[in-house]
Amino acid sequence: MEGHFLTDRGQVRSHNEDSGGIFLNNDGQYLAIIADGMGGHQAGDVASRLATTILEDKWKKNDGIHTPDVAEEWLKQALLEANTSIYQHSLEKEDCQGMGTTIVVAVCTKEFITVAHIGDSRCYLYNEYSFKQITEDHSLVNALVQSGQISKDDALVHPRKNVVLKALGTSDTVEPDIQTINWEKGDKLLLCSDGLTDKVRDSELEEYLQSKNEIDKVGEKLVDLANERGGEDNVSLVILQHEATVEEGDPFC
Repeated sequence: MEGHFLTDRGQVRSHNEDSGGIFLNNDGQYLAIIADGMGGHQAGDVASRLATTILEDKWKKNDGIHTPDVAEEWLKQALLEANTSIYQHSLEKEDCQGMGTTIVVAVCTKEFITVAHIGDSRCYLYNEYSFKQITEDHSLVNALVQSGQISKDDALVHPRKNVVLKALGTSDTVEPDIQTINWEKGDKLLLCSDGLTDKVRDSELEEYLQSKNEIDKVGEKLVDLANERGGEDNVSLVILQHEATVEEGDPFC
């Protein structure tokens, strides 16, 4: 398996509130995380880093996951633990009140991927048959699309397109969406913050993932494209390719 994590401050914001990384457990399995923080001052940065650190620490103590049921339960409990920690931190620190983070997390084994998400950070799967969005945004515009009030094209330019309906750490409890899918040799998984998907359409994401370039180069080109189109938000992504090793590094920018 091959993986690459990349995060960028963008062209406008003074600091990066995104966090994430790719981490190994004791069985050599991968955990991929993208967290997009929100909150006043730098509280969003605190929330996203807390989420990543808690999941990273918990994953590094894990001895291996071999069934979807175990993966789904692990993700649920890890996210509930992170939610409690972030929420308590926001209550105890005045400058962190109201902070939270969107998050998308993937447990990757050789046979399957289990994905959990809260908010509008996304996961996509590319293979020889299709390119599809695995997650469903917990956002105002997606709710409007699903109810038929606006089209998907309208959602791209809606003035409230960045309003999320659910986030990690903003209340004392949260319910993530969790699902398991199979993957095979050559398949690619993309996790990303909305700083990418606000600027790059799904058809363009598919085109880049189709390329024969190394995945680190693909990631760099996608970030560059988002920045060329304004880069008003932080841009973060993880690309994982089945059956190809990744050196674990600093998860933060």
